[in-house]
Amino acid sequence: MEKKNILITGKNSYIGNMLSQYLEKEYKVQLLSVRGTGWKKEKFGEFDVVVHCAAVVHKKEKRHQKEDYIQGNYQLTKELAEKSKKEGVKQFIFLSSMSVYGLEEGVVGKDTKAQPKSLYGKSKWLAEKALQAIESKEFQVVILRLPMVYGKGAKGNYKKLVKLAVKIPVFPAIKNQRSMIYIGNLCELIKKVIERKARGIFYPQDREYVSTAELVRQIGKAYGREIRLVKWMNPFAFLCMKSRVGKKVFGNLVYQKGISECGLNGGLGNGPGEGIEYQIIGFQESFF
Repeated sequence: MEKKNILITGKNSYIGNMLSQYLEKEYKVQLLSVRGTGWKKEKFGEFDVVVHCAAVVHKKEKRHQKEDYIQGNYQLTKELAEKSKKEGVKQFIFLSSMSVYGLEEGVVGKDTKAQPKSLYGKSKWLAEKALQAIESKEFQVVILRLPMVYGKGAKGNYKKLVKLAVKIPVFPAIKNQRSMIYIGNLCELIKKVIERKARGIFYPQDREYVSTAELVRQIGKAYGREIRLVKWMNPFAFLCMKSRVGKKVFGNLVYQKGISECGLNGGLGNGPGEGIEYQIIGFQESFF
């Protein structure tokens, strides 16, 4: 059987590069930069699947940057999807974000409504709606609402935690819960989604919730450092939780376990997504 041909956008992105390495063992894979307009000259007809990883992210949000987010996360996604559909691509996989819910703390269930607050979340939500508007029987759309992605070399908030873990000897012993997904588990999910020709919205996460304190401790361990989790620092952590950044570090924000088990709403219940096993690497194992 001829190998599927996969196009991944985001030539310099962490997820794009890791996914390319993961998929190239079984598929023909091409990474594409979508900066500028040069990508519009590419022929998409030779590809079975487009995985859109490129995004505008991790910028300090200011009013004058609104257009960057709208152009980079909404308009670009819309144009890529329209071109993909027009030229015969069968499946379009979009990396969205848990931020479409606009929550800093809480539990996200299958009935939780998207109410994005940040420019990043709003632009991802607009892109989701644009994709759903052009979806058809011949053009399958997959939306992955990602929590924080972690793994060696990961960027964003994980990179900040790494910088912290290589400097500090102690960290607050706060037992919070966060939904996160290890890069290897995310790559496995995308691989299975392609294999199954799945469609719909997925809410991926690791099998177990992660404590920020334990994450920092494990990062330190991976770098040969022993970080002690101490309760005497907890009042400082609780004080920090009054700020938005503090809530991100020490607060609780999770997907309900059930909605991340593949099988409802395309990825979770019936149809091609049912029975997909992607949580193949445990938290402890992911660091070594």
